[in-house]
Amino acid sequence: MARGALHRLRQDLFVDAFAFRPMPPLEDAKVSRLVPWLPERLRHWARWLPHFIVGFFSVCVFLATVTMSSPGPVLGILTTGFALLVAAGPMATLFRPVGAYWLSMAGFVASAAVSVVFSRYGTIFGGPGFLTLLAVMTLVVLRTRPRLAVEMWLVTFAVAAGLTGLTGRDAGDLAPVSFFSGVVLISAAAVRAWRQERQHVVETQTVTAEERSRRTLLEERATIARELHDVVAHHMSVIAIQAEAAPYRVKDTPPELATSFATIRENAVAALTELRRILGVVRSEDPDAFADGDPEAPQPTLASLDSLLGSVRGAGLTVEAVVTGSPRPLPQGVELSAYRIIQEALSNTLRHAPGADARVEVSYVLGGLGLRIVNGAPSRLAKPSPGAGHGVLGMRERVQMLGGEITADHTEDGGFEVAAFIPVSSAAGETTTKGSRP
Repeated sequence: MARGALHRLRQDLFVDAFAFRPMPPLEDAKVSRLVPWLPERLRHWARWLPHFIVGFFSVCVFLATVTMSSPGPVLGILTTGFALLVAAGPMATLFRPVGAYWLSMAGFVASAAVSVVFSRYGTIFGGPGFLTLLAVMTLVVLRTRPRLAVEMWLVTFAVAAGLTGLTGRDAGDLAPVSFFSGVVLISAAAVRAWRQERQHVVETQTVTAEERSRRTLLEERATIARELHDVVAHHMSVIAIQAEAAPYRVKDTPPELATSFATIRENAVAALTELRRILGVVRSEDPDAFADGDPEAPQPTLASLDSLLGSVRGAGLTVEAVVTGSPRPLPQGVELSAYRIIQEALSNTLRHAPGADARVEVSYVLGGLGLRIVNGAPSRLAKPSPGAGHGVLGMRERVQMLGGEITADHTEDGGFEVAAFIPVSSAAGETTTKGSRP
């Protein structure tokens, strides 16, 4: 244990003691909390406030030490050099914290020598060297790690005990001064440990939030994959059935044509098999994904919008629906995504804006489908809801998958608005229209 303690002491105080470790300025968020009343133009300079304070303290130490100069040019020069040595310690904490400790230790030893030569102080702690050393040790602990408080305290008072014995000064102040210094350094170490723990908690919360968002995104993609499986499987089944029945509709079918239809059917069946295999992989992590509904039920479309509005009205939400343009059949993926976006937006209104009214706008335009779901400000306080904001993430994922655009933000009156546009090509619309005929 003793060997390990000496090794840590050597690593902390001697190895690379004068390494360049500049103190960074304060973060903008911290400056806003400390001086919220400061104008915006001055907040940039307020980031360097700790540097200004340490520099001002060094200047004060220098001036206070120079005032002790004795008459005579030689003593004046010596006193000025001594003042520079003492004042260099606090300034060095901004760039080389451990090296600043050794500079202050040299100033403390020089102060003890001055007290012996000029008999100005009763003890070695009476000069400006020790007070500056204590301030530097506190700054070093706040800048580095808590255990340096114990290490510097041991080294400092071992040197102080040696100086007291060599100079023959009164050792009565050694115990109370060492106790007071220990309290100061332990307090600084506690503050440093608290800051490190707080920073660790903030980093952990940030990582947890990112992981939660990523997991939610993956879950939403899995849900989209399960839903689109039904859409794609329906079309592939139609292809396979049509390819199988086509040769029987033509009299004296050429063998080449029959072979082509057989190949089309085989590829369609193989694609269906692959789709089922992929869906099995997606559902393997969530075997009860469809536990709350019928897995054989068709996926909802905008034709089911009235039943969705009726269900949310039954839950107490006053909602108005407006459809503009000429309604027409759209690709099933677009219909399904549009339905889910409206469903999620209305669910968020029920969850986060109790007592507010909502409005749903569905616009059939030439280039695609426009959606707008907006609600007013809540009339009462909403209950805390875990996972807030993940519904917007899922809506954005659906729209981006279809090549559309979406915005979701608060309105000026305290409500919330979701606006999305899903592009639909004219060829896709014509294909869907033809495929919907009996």
